Amino acid sequence: MSNTQKLIAVVGATGQQGGAVVRALQSSGQFKVRALTRNPAAHPTLGDEVALADFNRPETLEAAFSGVHGLFLVTNSWEAGADEYRQALVAINAAKAAGVQHVIWSTLPNVETISLGRFNVPHFTSKAKVERLVSEAGFRHHTFVIAPFYYQNLTGAMAPQTQADGTAAWALPLDSERRVIHMGDIAELGQIVAGAFAQPDRVGHGEHLPLVGDFLSFNEIVDTLNRQGNAVSFKQVPREVFSGWFPGAEDIAAMLAYFEAYTYLGADSYDAIALANEVAGRQPTKFAAWAKANFAMPAPLREPT
Repeated sequence: MSNTQKLIAVVGATGQQGGAVVRALQSSGQFKVRALTRNPAAHPTLGDEVALADFNRPETLEAAFSGVHGLFLVTNSWEAGADEYRQALVAINAAKAAGVQHVIWSTLPNVETISLGRFNVPHFTSKAKVERLVSEAGFRHHTFVIAPFYYQNLTGAMAPQTQADGTAAWALPLDSERRVIHMGDIAELGQIVAGAFAQPDRVGHGEHLPLVGDFLSFNEIVDTLNRQGNAVSFKQVPREVFSGWFPGAEDIAAMLAYFEAYTYLGADSYDAIALANEVAGRQPTKFAAWAKANFAMPAPLREPT
């Protein structure tokens, strides 16, 4: 491997975002990758190097960031909870102490600011508030990438539920006619990150680079899937009803209400999306193409025996 390749450390290398970044950096041939994980013994071939990094154990970060030129930094909102800001601060301080030159932070829109306090979506706003820490840390270069609503959510955490007649349906507190969801294949985030590390003079000054493959309403999602031979539908339910269905439902309801009022990105982001695509060197995959290759209907309900 060439000694001229800059070493990039990737936090969360076993996750969807970090894994995508590792693959894109390695495919580019321009960088050497140090994959960071809390269990390096379980993932010995994840990157060119594999190292221990645990934000809850700050002493692990000195070695993890040693000799690193660039750092892709992401935190797990659902796991970190109220500690997300603290975890990010620990990592940023360690990166600065280690002499990291370029930090790319995976952020989300600041719902509190966009909505003037109308909506509370902590896992968005907490990431947005970290941007100031990154900006003020004094790194030579810093960039913000924005993950979209994952296409993968529609086969995972927000998959439609199988109905008694064998069809599948979403029941959500959202106006299905309104085009409000900036979506994308999270596996393609890596191309934006790799492009940003390769072009620091262009996008290393705090630029925001959103991954957006499509901008759709839920009706358009349903129509696309049904044209491809699926049988799915959508039912709008009141927010107060949905909020009581399961733990965490109230947070999802608030997020969807924010989408409906302001869209996922919260503003006109045409120029930022175009810049992200230029940096990635490709157009992201449209939902229809992704769904054709990846969407599978939920397993039908079985009659009790």
